[in-house]
Amino acid sequence: MSGAPVTLRRALISVSDKTGLIEQAKRLAALGVELVSTGGTSKALKEAGLAVKDVSDLTGFPEMMDGRVKTLHPAVHGGLLYLRDNPSHVKDAADHGIGAIDLIYVNLYPFEATVASGADFETCIENIDIGGPAMLRAAAKNGAFVAVCTDGGDVDAVLAQAEATGAVQPALLRKLAAKTYARTATYDAAISGWYAKQIGEDAPDWAAIGGKLQQSLRYGENPHQKAAFYVTGEKRPGVATARQLQGKELSYNNINDTDAAYELIGELGAEKPAVAIIKHANPCGVALGANIIEAYKAALACDPTSAFGGIVALNRPLDEETAKVITEIFTEVVIAPGADAAAEAIFARKKNLRLLITDGLPDPSAQGTFVKTVAGGFLLQDRDAGRIHKEDLQVVTKRAPTAQELEDMIFAWRVAKHVKSNTIVYAKDGVTAGIGAGQMSRIDSARIAARKAVDAQETAGWTEPRTKGCVAASDAFFPFADGLLQAASAGATAVIQPGGSIRDDEVIAAADEAGLAMVFTGMRHFRH
Repeated sequence: MSGAPVTLRRALISVSDKTGLIEQAKRLAALGVELVSTGGTSKALKEAGLAVKDVSDLTGFPEMMDGRVKTLHPAVHGGLLYLRDNPSHVKDAADHGIGAIDLIYVNLYPFEATVASGADFETCIENIDIGGPAMLRAAAKNGAFVAVCTDGGDVDAVLAQAEATGAVQPALLRKLAAKTYARTATYDAAISGWYAKQIGEDAPDWAAIGGKLQQSLRYGENPHQKAAFYVTGEKRPGVATARQLQGKELSYNNINDTDAAYELIGELGAEKPAVAIIKHANPCGVALGANIIEAYKAALACDPTSAFGGIVALNRPLDEETAKVITEIFTEVVIAPGADAAAEAIFARKKNLRLLITDGLPDPSAQGTFVKTVAGGFLLQDRDAGRIHKEDLQVVTKRAPTAQELEDMIFAWRVAKHVKSNTIVYAKDGVTAGIGAGQMSRIDSARIAARKAVDAQETAGWTEPRTKGCVAASDAFFPFADGLLQAASAGATAVIQPGGSIRDDEVIAAADEAGLAMVFTGMRHFRH
């Protein structure tokens, strides 16, 4: 790529988002830059009193087919693509009356926003930009000679250099070219992903993912790892769409843990006040309550040691009383659908505590995608949108669960979905009593969950184990009866699990002998 600065003489502008356009165009005109434009952009510039040449004056063809064809012409692409230092290219341009275009500013048709709005198929199709990406890619290929801008910030950067030095410097030209290919790739990824869904293609031959930079992070999971946070445009309430009212910038681990916390809260819904406390992407305490402060206190009591430095997610707006209690221990992030002024004032005294406010709760049954990288590729799957309700359960033991056990089973099952596998969750009266997460052996998860319950009992000075009379949820089937019997020895009276083991009969027999009620869900919730 050439290392010479580029002097701006002609700019082609065609934008759907016209924010800041007039002021930027006036600055270009003040530099002596000829303005060329299309359709609505041309009209807006003319109405602002600026001299503008229509692109049809360059091409000799009018815009046609409802604007589908207007810039796809050698006069445009030749002006973007010809190498200014190549005599053959210069001769071709002169022979065919093609003038150089030194700056192009195109922000693409709002396809992503159109899809997010729920528009119908035809409307989405009409918001797929063709000429825009073609021009941007052409200009980026010739980025040594063309300043290519995909948003207003790019134009401002170009103007700042041109006004200061009279030209655009090579380093900026290269940066703009690289950004352009990322933008058009992300745009095409959004289109291809949407189209695959329209035709019911579960595994297309090619898959692409893309996102827009939301935040450059200081580091990743560890200080020696570089990281950044990108958003896809999905309008799902959560960490990517929340407003941060105060506190330090979120870290990589904060973002990951906060997402885990709010997805769990979404799983519990909005029927009853609920709080989840997360540490290292696993819940250490989850509870329902008569109000949000009761739910918080109950969740904290499940594992107060692990909750130190954790993430707190609520399904109700934060109030003053709850804010006071939360700030009594060190907490990294609080995320909630709202907060009153008094709660915000309490949090303001803790300058490093991050407070995130969302526009609602995530829908646990909504479809979405999940991506995980592996060496040489990535795994792509649906978001785990599986949901189990009481009517879906199959009672497999002689004793059927009581009404309270059923309530606790559903609660424990929904929590277990958000705990790393293998997992066992003990719960009673809408509160987790003990959580065993991420073990290679399911029986070890059952033991750890029981140990957590004992630790909480000792810390609080309770007279009896929290697991006495609890239910147990297992994210996958019990391959042997030992894990089930471990839960029974911890005090569980009922068990919810997927079923499906070749030894189900043995496990059911063991449950009957222990006097347990057990139900099968027919659905597994591995989480790796």
